[in-house]
Amino acid sequence: MSKLNYGIAIFPSKEVQDVANSYRMRYDPHYSYIPPHITLKEKFQADKDEIAKIEEELEKISSQVKPFEIEIKKVSSFSPVTNTVYLKVEPNESLQTLSDKMHEGNFPDQREFSFVPHITISQDLSEDEHSDIFGSLQMSSFDLKDQIDRFQLLYQLEDKTWTVYETFKLGR
Repeated sequence: MSKLNYGIAIFPSKEVQDVANSYRMRYDPHYSYIPPHITLKEKFQADKDEIAKIEEELEKISSQVKPFEIEIKKVSSFSPVTNTVYLKVEPNESLQTLSDKMHEGNFPDQREFSFVPHITISQDLSEDEHSDIFGSLQMSSFDLKDQIDRFQLLYQLEDKTWTVYETFKLGR
């Protein structure tokens, strides 16, 4: 049975996506592959049987977590690990719980880094480009709030774009 790449993410409101895209268009080579998002679970592989079990698990998780608000006040960077600049989502118990639950039970647990809620706005930049962009954006402040009431299970197509496989509403 063939395996596909899957991931789990939250797509914020159009307002937040518009802000992120205003930077991503210029600074993120993955701009066309997926809309701005908060990754809850990194890319993993699963076949049809495995994904059916994961869907059941996601149903349970979504019913256990109530809708919640996120806040974005500034940008940050993963430098020196990677030259990625992102909108920093303020730490949030509900987000942390969602991510943690997606790394236990039937889920493949291949967490490479600890969970840092964020929306990428630039990546794969040279050292100089990263310094320039991060340096100028670091001085900006953002006042974005968003109500989160769902998350998505995504799968990756052959052209590297990501598509929603299923949506899970929180607190059902």
